[in-house]
Amino acid sequence: MSGMVQGVGYRSFAVRHGHSLNLSGYARNTGDGRVEVEAEGEQADVERFISLLKDGPSAAEVSDVQVEWKKILGEATSFTVRF
Repeated sequence: MSGMVQGVGYRSFAVRHGHSLNLSGYARNTGDGRVEVEAEGEQADVERFISLLKDGPSAAEVSDVQVEWKKILGEATSFTVRF
């Protein structure tokens, strides 16, 4: 995600909604001011999650969301913040 997405609770927002949708994965800040999110779960739940991420928390201003579908690796067991 890009835009005003760091310092506005975006990672916590992603983790909260990831948990509520029974997804596994992570959210982390990148060095260039974006937030990277990786999520695994049922396709309908991941699509709902993407929709939520496009809005983000109320203090965020999301300007771009890039989605890349990958094969599920099954490595994550919960949804966390990575540093």
